[in-house]
Amino acid sequence: MAYPLLKDLMLPPGGGFLRQKVAEPGVPRQGVSPVRACFKEWTLSLNRNEKAAVVSEVQAQAAKAQTLALAEYRGLTVAQLDALRKSAREQGVYLHVLKNTLARRAVAGTPFEVAAESMTGPLIYGFSEDAVAAAKVIADFAKSNDKLVIKAGAYSGKALDAAAVKALASIPTKEVLLAQICGLLQSPVSRFARVLGAVAEQKGAGAPAAEAPAADAAEAPAA
Repeated sequence: MAYPLLKDLMLPPGGGFLRQKVAEPGVPRQGVSPVRACFKEWTLSLNRNEKAAVVSEVQAQAAKAQTLALAEYRGLTVAQLDALRKSAREQGVYLHVLKNTLARRAVAGTPFEVAAESMTGPLIYGFSEDAVAAAKVIADFAKSNDKLVIKAGAYSGKALDAAAVKALASIPTKEVLLAQICGLLQSPVSRFARVLGAVAEQKGAGAPAAEAPAADAAEAPAA
């Protein structure tokens, strides 16, 4: 069952969607982000089946993920959130704003349950099958966007604080590690191949010289 998540909080040029939402009855109090207000209104309007669908999808992501990273998005603009989601898609990270009660329900009984206590406030959730990708997407984006604040995470059944998430993000991804390993493996092999080639060339050049004395000896008359 398809249901809207962060992608439906994206604004068209000019921001008309959110202006219409916050102009309706129940205008949020001053200081509340329009993105947060719209998301809160949407989550409150979910019926039981829609909430179950959200939980089911997140459970499916948690079942195949190695890492969960959480960050507060308070103060981010819609354009910034859109850029963050684009980066996540490119790196295979499932990234969504979720209602915390639904997220806690989704991770119950999984290795990510250890992060349940940190699931408070306006959070964006990143799940990744790669051990590093979720943490890296959020940490890299936070470097140039101080409104995105890393809060916590989980990896291999262990809860991570913000510092641990940043440390995990600093580890090269699997693809980078594989490239580095291949480079290390190819370097000695290449040198060895060059040495063998040089030896073969030397032997080839020395063969005629070695055969010449033997031919001369065969042609010499017997005494």
